[in-house]
Amino acid sequence: MESTAAKAATAAPAALGARTLCEAFQITAAERPNEVALRTPGPGVAITYGEYAGRVRRIAGGLASFGVGRGDTVALMLSNRPEFNLVDTAALHLGAVPFSIYNTSAPEQIEYLFSNAGNRVAVTERAFLPQVQAAIRGGGVVVERVVLVDAADDGTITLAELEEEEPAGFDFEARWRAVEPEDILTLIYTSGTTGPPKGVQLTHANMIAEVRGTSERLPVRAGGRIISFLPSAHVADRWSAHYWCSLCLGFTVTCVTDLRTVVEHLPEVRPTVWGAVPRIWEKIKAALEAQGIVDPSVLAAEQRSAIRAKLGLDQTECLVVGAAPTAREVLEYFDALGLPICELWGMSELSCCVTINPPERIRIGTCGPPIEGAELRIADDGEVLVRGPLVMAGYRNDPEKTSETIDPDGWLRTGDVGELDEDGYLTIVDRKKELIINAAGKNMSPANIESRLKTANPLIGQCMCIGDRRPYNVALIVLDPDACAAHGRARGLEDASASALATSDDVQALVAKAVEEANSHLSRVEQVKRFTILATDWLPDSDELTPTMKLKRKPIERKYASEIDSLYT
Repeated sequence: MESTAAKAATAAPAALGARTLCEAFQITAAERPNEVALRTPGPGVAITYGEYAGRVRRIAGGLASFGVGRGDTVALMLSNRPEFNLVDTAALHLGAVPFSIYNTSAPEQIEYLFSNAGNRVAVTERAFLPQVQAAIRGGGVVVERVVLVDAADDGTITLAELEEEEPAGFDFEARWRAVEPEDILTLIYTSGTTGPPKGVQLTHANMIAEVRGTSERLPVRAGGRIISFLPSAHVADRWSAHYWCSLCLGFTVTCVTDLRTVVEHLPEVRPTVWGAVPRIWEKIKAALEAQGIVDPSVLAAEQRSAIRAKLGLDQTECLVVGAAPTAREVLEYFDALGLPICELWGMSELSCCVTINPPERIRIGTCGPPIEGAELRIADDGEVLVRGPLVMAGYRNDPEKTSETIDPDGWLRTGDVGELDEDGYLTIVDRKKELIINAAGKNMSPANIESRLKTANPLIGQCMCIGDRRPYNVALIVLDPDACAAHGRARGLEDASASALATSDDVQALVAKAVEEANSHLSRVEQVKRFTILATDWLPDSDELTPTMKLKRKPIERKYASEIDSLYT
C-alpha cells in the first residue's frame, strides 16, 4: 500500500471545498465527464459522470413535476443499483430529502416510515412493489406517486417516463444553487431494535464536515474505485460509496446487489478503497486459513503479494472496518499479509465516522483518534460524548428524544462506553445498555467475549453471550455455513449443512475446544460455562441481526428463551 505522505501530495479535490453535496457533485461531474461513475459487475451497466449529470437534471425535473421541492421527502426502496444514486442525487438537487428503506422491511414497517417522513413520492423496483403498495393501502400515509426503476406496472410510472416530465419554467441551476448547508440532506432510520425506528436528520453541512474529516484522515486519491454493497438505508454505504467517494472524489462505484457475494467481485473491481463489517473480514481470514495460509508473516514477500492480488486487494490505498468490534487476531492477520485495516467508530447520529485509525499509525485494539472537527470526552460513567459539526440536526418529529440525546451544550450521548488513551485514541468497551452485570455485580463486555469465541474456530459464525443478572455466562452459537461446507468436504460428509452439523459429536467437540481456548484469554468471571449450538443461520437484517450484522440482543433473548433457560437448568 502506498504511503499516506505520497497520497497526500496529490492536490485535494475541489469538490471538498463545496458548501453542499449538490455543489460537490456538479464540480466532480464537470471535471470527469468521460469517466465511469456508476456500473454493475461484468458487461453490465456503465454510466459516465457526464451521463450521470444529465440524468440527474432530467430526474430532478420529473420529480419537480410531482411537486417535489425543498424540504420534501422522497422514499427509496432499492437494491444497490445505479438508479439509487441517480434518483438520490437528483432529489437532493431540488433541496429535497431522499431516504432509503431496508429491502427486507415488512409493509407495516414501511408504513411507519412513510408516516414519519411524510413523503408523497416513493421510488422502488418490481421486487419490492407489493410491500410498498401494501404499506400505502394500510392508510395513514400520503404517498401519491410510485416510480418503478425497472419495469412498468399499473398505478406507477417508470423512471424513463419520469425523465420526460418537467414543469414549465423549471430552472435546475437555480434550484440546486438555492440549497443551503443547513438543509436536511437525508434521513437515516435506525434499526429500531429497542423500539420504533428513529429518523436521524443529517444536513449537507453535517456530511460535508464528515467527508472533509475523512479525507484528512484517509487522504486517498480521487478517481479511484469502490464497491457499494451495504444497504443504502445504512449510513455507512451512503457516506462511503455515495457521498464521499462518488459525489466528492469522483470514484467509479460498482453496485453489488447481494452483500454475501461481494468478496467474489473484488478481483474484477480491484477497489482502491474498501471496507466491510468484521464478519466479512473474519470469513476471508477463515477461507485463507482453510487453504493453509495460517500465518502470513512466515511467507515470502512475493507470496503475500500473490495472495493480495488473488483477493483483488492489491491496489487498495485504504482498508477500513467498523460497525462492531473486530478481534485483534483478525487485524493482526491482515496486517501480516500486507493489508493493514483502519478500524473506525461512529454512528448515524454523528454522520458516520467519528474516529479512524491513521493508516500509518494504526493502534490495533483501538478505533483511532477523532477526525478533524469532532470533539470527544468521556463522561463520569464511561459514556462517550461527542460534539461538533458531525452532530445530527435531531430526530425527525421527536424533539423529546432529541433533547434526551443531545444536551444543551451540544454534547451527544452515544450510548457507547469507551476509554481515551494519552494520544486521544478511542477504545470502545461496549454499548452502555448491553454490558453484562452478573448476579454478583460484576460488569463485563459481551462483545469482548463473543469476539474471543468467534476467533477461536472458523466454525463459529455468530454467537451471543448471556449472563446479565445470572450466576455465570452462557453462549448461543451459530455455525458458519462456509466453514461447515469445508469441514464436510474434508470428512467426506454427504450433508454438511449447519443444521446437520449442529448435533454432530465431532463438531460439538471442536466447538467445546474453541470455547475452552476463548476462555483461556478471559478472566474467570467472563468465561463461558455452558453453550448450545443452534441448528439455524443468522442472516443480515433478520430476527437476530441488523443489516450490518450487529446482534439484536433483546429479540434473540426472547426468541431463544427456552434454549437459554435450559443452559441454566
